[in-house]
Formats: sequence, C-alpha cells, structure tokens
Amino acid sequence: MVEHQARAQTVEVTDEELIVELDDGRTISVPLAWFPRLVHGTPMERRNWRLIGDGEGIHWPELDEDIEVKHLLAGIPSQESQRSLQRWLVSRSRRRMDEAEDRPA
Repeated sequence: MVEHQARAQTVEVTDEELIVELDDGRTISVPLAWFPRLVHGTPMERRNWRLIGDGEGIHWPELDEDIEVKHLLAGIPSQESQRSLQRWLVSRSRRRMDEAEDRPA
C-alpha cells in the first residue's frame, strides 16, 4: 500500500491563523503565533506565498519562511531560534529603512 502525503492547495493568512486547504479535502488551521516571521509580515507579504515541492510546503519569499505541510499536520510550530529571529528582525528593519531612504520625497 502506498501512503499518500497530503499536499497544500491554497493558503490564507489572517491576523490570527494560518489556514491551509489540503488536496485530500481537509482544511487545517494553526495559530499564526507559531510562525513569528508571518506575525511580523505585512498583509501583502503574507499574501505573497507559493507552493513548493508540489504542495509539500509553502514559501513566503519576502519573509524567507518555509513551512512543511507534514509539520502543520503534526502540530510542529516554527523551530527557528530566538537568536535567528532577532537577526532577521534587525536585517528586516535595516532593509526597510534603506528602502524608505531610496523613495523619492
């Protein structure tokens, strides 16, 4: 017997939840707090996702976030360390400041 691994089809990110519709008909939702990079993302950045690995995962390019469907199903939140998250937040803040300086007045 071949085991089917559920794959993501569509994704929605609200202010409270990450909601993923799977190809087997299930919908799974997890607290957005599980994924700090999504928490810190703007609504536009959260909407900019793409499926990876034929739906085995989801990628947010602007947030440098990848989430595997099997982790969602197993109830595994982000495994990113606080140190890594803090480095990303500092880098994000610098990038936004640089972008603001480059905008015409």
